[in-house]
Amino acid sequence: MRRQDVRMVRVYLTEGQHLMRELVELLHDRERVRGVTVFRGIAGFGSSGALHTTSLVDLSLDLPLVLEFFDTPERVEQVLATLEEYVEPGHIVVWPAQATID
Repeated sequence: MRRQDVRMVRVYLTEGQHLMRELVELLHDRERVRGVTVFRGIAGFGSSGALHTTSLVDLSLDLPLVLEFFDTPERVEQVLATLEEYVEPGHIVVWPAQATID
């Protein structure tokens, strides 16, 4: 196996924005990135300071979501231009990483 330089991308959303499905389909069908994972948070807050949380008694429909993917640095730069049309500034984080490939 060898290593390849990649860029990790993390997009912070909430369920209430109703963007998750649209972004996953965009990244799969149009942008064709290597893969996408969406994490559903049990609690979180953003710049507004409003706490979004859930418990067994209270099931919130506005929990935090984190959409994450990686690809080559060049591909990520192309995809970011599209993502920035959907996501508010400050809600996309990018960092360098390495992936093992065959």
